[in-house]
Amino acid sequence: MASPTESVVARALAMMPGGTYLITACFEGKRAGATAHAAMPCSIEPLLVAVSSRKGHGIEPIIRDSRHFALCLIDPSDRLMSRKFCSMSREADAFDSLPMETLVSGSPVIKRSVLAFDCEVVRHFDMEADHELYIGRVLAARIYSPGLFGR
Repeated sequence: MASPTESVVARALAMMPGGTYLITACFEGKRAGATAHAAMPCSIEPLLVAVSSRKGHGIEPIIRDSRHFALCLIDPSDRLMSRKFCSMSREADAFDSLPMETLVSGSPVIKRSVLAFDCEVVRHFDMEADHELYIGRVLAARIYSPGLFGR
C-alpha cells in the first residue's frame, strides 16, 4: 500500500504540464511508433531533446539499430493518433492511412502532428525503471499547426 506521501507525489507528478508525443523510427524498411508522455528540450547548443519510452516496446531495437528517432507532438484533441500508437501490439501497421514524410534521418514523421523533431541518438539511458531515456540531437524540425501551442 502506498504511503500518504507517495500518494501526494503521484498526484503532483500527474499535474505536471505535459503532452502526448509520438516517437517513430525506421530501420531497413521496418518502422515503429510509440506514444510517450514525457519529452523536453534539454540543450540549445547543440540542440538536444529528451524523451522517455516504456521498456519492452517494439520501437526499442529499431531506434538502437538506426540510431535515430522522430519526436512528434500530438494535438490533444487527436484521439485517433493516440489510439493507433498506444498499443504495444505489432500486428497492424499503425502508420497506414496517415499522411507522412521523412526528414533527414528517414524516421517517419506524421504530418497531422503539431510539430516534429528528427533526431540522432546521442545518449540512451537504460534506467532501472519501467522507462528508458533517449537524448537526441535535432537534425531537422517541422511545424505543422503553428497556432495550437504558439508563443
